Amino acid sequence: MSELHKFLFEGFEGLPVRGVIVRLTDAWQESLQRRAANTETGPYPEPVSELLGQMSAAAILMQANIKFNGALVLQVFGDGPVKLSVVEVQPDFGFRATATVQGEVAPDALLSQMVNQNNEGRCAITLDPLERLPGQQPYQGVVPLFDDRKEKIEKLSEVLEHYMLQSEQLDTTLVLAANSKVAAGLLIQRLPLEGEGNLAGRYDAVERESALGKDEDYNRISILSKSLKPEELLGLDVDSILHRLFWEEPLLRFEPLVGETGPRFHCSCSRERVGRMIKSLGTAEVESILAERESIEVGCEFCGQQYHFDPVDAAGLFTQAESSPPTGPAVH
Repeated sequence: MSELHKFLFEGFEGLPVRGVIVRLTDAWQESLQRRAANTETGPYPEPVSELLGQMSAAAILMQANIKFNGALVLQVFGDGPVKLSVVEVQPDFGFRATATVQGEVAPDALLSQMVNQNNEGRCAITLDPLERLPGQQPYQGVVPLFDDRKEKIEKLSEVLEHYMLQSEQLDTTLVLAANSKVAAGLLIQRLPLEGEGNLAGRYDAVERESALGKDEDYNRISILSKSLKPEELLGLDVDSILHRLFWEEPLLRFEPLVGETGPRFHCSCSRERVGRMIKSLGTAEVESILAERESIEVGCEFCGQQYHFDPVDAAGLFTQAESSPPTGPAVH
């Protein structure tokens, strides 16, 4: 069963360090099975499913870390055969993932070969509040898939570490791995304290950035975390992983989130939302489509659910629109 564990390193004189570990098993397998069952697309190439699995684990780790009341959307897009990969995680850790693949993906394709062939690839993280205030827009941060020397980055974990350092000025260590059965990740982060002793209190604005990465406790834990091999992250249970890495560290663990409170596959698509999308095309366009075929068929790229609207269904959408009060914008 998929699970999420949070923990805190205690007793350090420096800045506090916290961690999160996630293991997606049944939830990740369901996501892949739904894609494989889609007769129009078929299963993902193995490198693409591994990328999506790592993205799913990373997005859940970040959602758990920020406690955001809204959707966290992680996207990787660029100029290779994988045009777009998307993972969306809700506040209750329901997640869904999809990728758009156009062209051949080699069995041993690296990240740059899939999405960053000409250094045009990007990674975007969007925070979309559940209840937006008037005029409020989702927050989005974007980073390239190359480092400060324009060298291509081949690990998603390094891309996201760079994002956290640039956007949040927080030292972050990520270890990610995925296969067809498990998607897993470990996040370690050094956090500032309020008041004396925190990053802002000990350094002025000019010195603050140079202070990043200089905490001995954090650096030691980061090195331990990076020693975790992909096969260990995928094959060991959480207790074994934490003991393997941090058996000498003062560790405070919190109640794990599993089952209904933990990570799970969830798609928010519905017939109503698809109907709003069709209605947004306008009467003329819908009638034109129906003149060529018996019905309008829309498949959800996340879960594979198929929605069918025949001429009577389509006419009902516009009849309802005329007789119902205005509603807010559709969310797809």
